[in-house]
Amino acid sequence: MCGVFGAFCKNGESVLEDVYLGLYALQHRGQESAGIAWNDGKDGKVLSSRGMGLVHIALDQQQLSSISARSAIGHVRYSTSGASDLSNAQPISANYSMGSLAIAHNGNITNASGIRSMLESRGAIFQSTTDTETIIHLMAHQSHKPPLDALVDALRKLRGAYSL
Repeated sequence: MCGVFGAFCKNGESVLEDVYLGLYALQHRGQESAGIAWNDGKDGKVLSSRGMGLVHIALDQQQLSSISARSAIGHVRYSTSGASDLSNAQPISANYSMGSLAIAHNGNITNASGIRSMLESRGAIFQSTTDTETIIHLMAHQSHKPPLDALVDALRKLRGAYSL
């Protein structure tokens, strides 16, 4: 069980503090780690802050409130797969040929182990033990497609119950 919270503002106002407060309200859904990923709207890069423990320990509210970002996602973690360490804290972000992306996920991908083995046999190098990273690798292996199409194709390969 985890908590996922996201926000977007059309008029350019920063949403980072809103996402921080949303995660704080979802703290009961996960207390192992917390993280926020955002796009500053300047160069398309995804930036993030993640830490272990409760939201107010893992994330610096004052620092986040000073950053301008019109879109962000956040995650509080209670692990059901993968170890309880910083490498498994979400959102997980990556840069690939089509740009930058971040994913936060709640649930259990039941065929993640098999997909991971297949991807590793094709040269994928995983940085965590969480099943969430499988989604990013599936997308990266379809780098000829726009990100949304790559995501849809990746999700078709997954089994289990989850939300992004």
